[in-house]
Amino acid sequence: MGKRLLVPVDGSAPSRDALTAAATEFDSSSIVIFHSLDPFTTPSASDEGVMDREYMAEREEAARDLLEEHRELIDEYDVSVETRIAHGSPSRAILGAIDDLQIDHVVIGSRGRTGAGRVLLGSVAETVAKRAPVSVTIIR
Repeated sequence: MGKRLLVPVDGSAPSRDALTAAATEFDSSSIVIFHSLDPFTTPSASDEGVMDREYMAEREEAARDLLEEHRELIDEYDVSVETRIAHGSPSRAILGAIDDLQIDHVVIGSRGRTGAGRVLLGSVAETVAKRAPVSVTIIR
């Protein structure tokens, strides 16, 4: 029996590549396509943007659309697919999902930031790889 894979997606090309790799390169019985909504990441710095329910509902809808788009990306492959949305910082949400969803392996895309960008912004893929209790494959 194959593994249960978690593939975090954010709409970037590396996350799409990670999903395709998970569907084609790994012996998996199921893939969980995962997206994290960080309620403190907003296009404006106002407190109103963070707490506005309508804004968060719009983000939830956009997340569902993103997950459906990614599900369609791998429809042609013979693999069971689930989608999940979590709330919180991406790295923490991914790490929490590993236990909650009984994940055996994480396949995650990386934008490959280097230098100051990596220091200032951090790397979700790097944090997950360092802290995950399961194997992590990073796709660039």
